[in-house]
Amino acid sequence: MTTRADVVAEARTWLGTKWIHQHRAKGQGVDCAGLIICVARDLGLLPADFDINGYSRMPDGTLLAVGDEHMDRIDRSAMQPGDVLVMATEHDPQHMGFLGDYRHGGLSLIHATNRAGRVVETRLMFAANQKFRGAYSLRGVA
Repeated sequence: MTTRADVVAEARTWLGTKWIHQHRAKGQGVDCAGLIICVARDLGLLPADFDINGYSRMPDGTLLAVGDEHMDRIDRSAMQPGDVLVMATEHDPQHMGFLGDYRHGGLSLIHATNRAGRVVETRLMFAANQKFRGAYSLRGVA
């Protein structure tokens, strides 16, 4: 059985990977959705050939529907390290990452971001321009 700690540990192996839209290669390039997909595939939670592609860099309202299809939605108050967080800077959800355990307490976000240009881990703080849109547990994680 895959644990939440396994998810966080695998996500951290992607730290420093360059942000490239729709890429799926550790150490070479990945985007935020790709990070979720690749970590889940690497842990055997998704088939090795599973992918979602052809999506735009601009939010189109489909991110939560895809999450609902492939993960289990949870309440914000139930979020734990290893879960997936979805947020927006405008109206539609457009960014996702893994929750981690922040080394100084609380939660962190492990995510591929074009702002930093790579996969990073930062303390989870919602800035004024970020809006919580959903949280999910990966199926098969205890």
